[in-house]
Amino acid sequence: MAGLSLLSENVEFHTFSIGPVKVSTPLLQAPLDGWTNEPFRRITRELGAPLSITEFINGLDVVHKTPNLPQRIAFDESERPIVFQLFDDDPDRLIESAVILEERCHPDIFDVNMGCSARQVANRGAGAGLLRFPEKISRIISGMTKALSVPVTAKIRLGWDSESINYLEIGKIVQECGAAMITLHARTRKQEYSGKADWSAIAALKAALTIPVIGNGDVETISDAERMMEQTGCDAVMVGRAMLKNPWIFSGYDFENVPLDLFCETCRKHLKYNKEYYGNHWGCVTFRKFAKRYLSRLDVSREDMQTLMTTDEPDTFCRYFDSLLNGDAL
Repeated sequence: MAGLSLLSENVEFHTFSIGPVKVSTPLLQAPLDGWTNEPFRRITRELGAPLSITEFINGLDVVHKTPNLPQRIAFDESERPIVFQLFDDDPDRLIESAVILEERCHPDIFDVNMGCSARQVANRGAGAGLLRFPEKISRIISGMTKALSVPVTAKIRLGWDSESINYLEIGKIVQECGAAMITLHARTRKQEYSGKADWSAIAALKAALTIPVIGNGDVETISDAERMMEQTGCDAVMVGRAMLKNPWIFSGYDFENVPLDLFCETCRKHLKYNKEYYGNHWGCVTFRKFAKRYLSRLDVSREDMQTLMTTDEPDTFCRYFDSLLNGDAL
């Protein structure tokens, strides 16, 4: 759907392609583990995001066929183009898992996670941990581009810490090995999500490469996205944590400006999708974290929020949530 114009007239955005996949709008949905599941991705796509990008998928889970794999790789056909984001510390296993998933699921793009800062991921040498091993990155990207029939992209950070900033080196490796796009979260692994993102690094990477460069970090509003594009020249902006309470940003709305009827319609639809995907009980339980963020826009008392968050019975949860959307006290 189209809400407001995403960007002001003085901000230029040019359609670009990731291989055969055209990107026609300037705001992309970031992959966030524990958040960008199938129901949420369907919501962001309906609101205007041009791609669906999965939570990260562990190469170990693919190769060893772990029980939780089917849920992590499930997607609705309406989500296409769909991007599978993979992570692992072993290049051969990462390539093998991509081949398996292409044959099984036929995603449109594969993205390599080189940005996750979580200790259990980065400290094993996966995610942002790969930034310490450029030779592994070369093997991964070149191996995947040769083995797959769809584009390969990468999401990186500035480096492991302030003493090992190497995003330009990594960007050039990624491009030379055949990747079709790169996203830079302009913080180091050590920073995680603290401090301020260094947008000047996004500009430097864009100037150094010919493939599309996507900027990421500290974009909470449409004006933030505009400033990032103006200051860096990046091809598009990837929205992360801000979209968790404001998926309407993909329709051009800041959180406080979303029309109330659209706000309520989307909230109810998201809960519906969650229940369809996870079943009534787990659908409501896993929706709580979204409900808390959505309802932060409304004047909901702490007591009423606590009542909603601790309600286990699905029908009661749905009734309470609907009442709070209507502005009623519980």
